[in-house]
Amino acid sequence: MLRFGTDGVRAEALTQLTPAFARALGSAASRVLGGTEIAIGRDTRESGPELQQAFAEGCASEGVTVRDLGVVPTPAVAWVCAADDLPGAMLSASHNPWQDNGIKLFSAGGRKLSDADQDIIQVELDAAYEAGYPLEPVEPIVVAGSIDRYIDAVVASIDGRDFSGSTVVLDSANGSASTTAKIIFERLGATVVSLADEPDGRNINNGVGSTHPEFVQAAVLEHGADAGFAFDGDADRIAAVGRDGAVIDGDRIIAMSALDRRERGRLAHDTVVITVMTNLGFRRAMEAEGVQIVETGVGDRYVLEALDAGSFSLGGEQSGHVIHRDLATTGDGVLTAVQLFDAVQRRGVDMGNWGASVMTRFPQVLENVRMAEKIPDLKIRLEGAIAAEEAILGDSGRVLIRESGTEPVVRVMVEAADADLAQASTSRLVDAVSALG
Repeated sequence: MLRFGTDGVRAEALTQLTPAFARALGSAASRVLGGTEIAIGRDTRESGPELQQAFAEGCASEGVTVRDLGVVPTPAVAWVCAADDLPGAMLSASHNPWQDNGIKLFSAGGRKLSDADQDIIQVELDAAYEAGYPLEPVEPIVVAGSIDRYIDAVVASIDGRDFSGSTVVLDSANGSASTTAKIIFERLGATVVSLADEPDGRNINNGVGSTHPEFVQAAVLEHGADAGFAFDGDADRIAAVGRDGAVIDGDRIIAMSALDRRERGRLAHDTVVITVMTNLGFRRAMEAEGVQIVETGVGDRYVLEALDAGSFSLGGEQSGHVIHRDLATTGDGVLTAVQLFDAVQRRGVDMGNWGASVMTRFPQVLENVRMAEKIPDLKIRLEGAIAAEEAILGDSGRVLIRESGTEPVVRVMVEAADADLAQASTSRLVDAVSALG
């Protein structure tokens, strides 16, 4: 049986993530999350309608009505949940290929589930299997939903300013952003060159989107656009491209946003929340500017937990998940694009040049080591090897050893001012990990 990972469940659609499982999850989630109505959205994958129907049947078995939002971004589902105090579900496998799908859950109020909430739902799923899973289908009660208010909120997030006179390239990854990104930027007055906005169920993320920024990069240069933005399949992450074709990743976007917000008095406690994967160059840049950092584990829901715990307003991940906590309850690629381009317009700068100047990226080497099985005392057994490498790197680098939460894989990451040094250090640590199993 599938089990929850870092962000819901995700697997090959209809073979591993089956309608029967989706039905059982709908039932378990409805019992745990409570309420009489649940908002459901999906991305553009071929398997989406069938899995959504099954999930809705599970909700119906618990007497819960489904508000069907249709094909929408993940953050739009979260926004509706926050606005109307509903639990929610999003069927998407994010940046994965079309063959995969997944189910992300939101508690009432639009927040992703905590580890404790996921554990409770997992217990319910386990009990369902023991009691004679799969459940019989129950015809769901479905009401039509809308994300018009979400679109209005993103447009209004820049306080009446607009993008008149600018040209922007948008790559919707043939996914959920195809229903919102162009509409939002055109309402803000921009001339939009829209790419990858004709989903057919199988072309989501196929050589396009935030994991393939070269597609939007070429279009920005071809059209002489002011900026370009690429989203992933469910539009909760972003990559940006400047007028000069420079690609701007999540670390730089967060750095730019942090400095802009602080200058306007909108960076709460002058603090930004990041993950352990954030580049050392970002840390040095924020230190130089007097911006404090709070660090979490990998996963935007951990970033959100830290944001709420400290009443902070900005956080995110290197991968392009950026959370403007005063405006949203989760990472939102389109909202981030609007916020970033507004900062660029107000400053009268080229986004690429600003992004290049805001921080110096340290070379970062990441390698995955597959183990025969998980090693409980891994960190203890690697203490000597890690200490040796940290002594070599000094203040100009860092080491991160991280075990996967879902498979017997150890991730070894080293940053250093020199790329060759980072690679050599990583290789030695990989050998040390491999020697353990």
